[in-house]
Amino acid sequence: MSTHQDVKIDERTVAIEYASYKWGYIFVTYALFIDVMYRGAVRNEAAWDLMALAIAGAAVSTIYQARHKTLSGWIAVLIVCFAGVVAAFIAALYKFHLLH
Repeated sequence: MSTHQDVKIDERTVAIEYASYKWGYIFVTYALFIDVMYRGAVRNEAAWDLMALAIAGAAVSTIYQARHKTLSGWIAVLIVCFAGVVAAFIAALYKFHLLH
């Protein structure tokens, strides 16, 4: 005996839901970047806390994809890590007034 049940969630619904999360994440990330640039350029403030939020969000996504073996482009991850090390080095030079 089979009963008729309504399908509430299908593949299309899930795909649209995931796409909405992607666009929301992109919006929040770029809003944080714009806020960091504004604080630095106009108000002469360091906004490392906001920049850390943007970087942590990307790290969470990357770690999740790596654990589920869906991460494509390990070379891109290595390039981003290298860029982070270079950026930290340049920031340290500015902090200790070795670079003007």
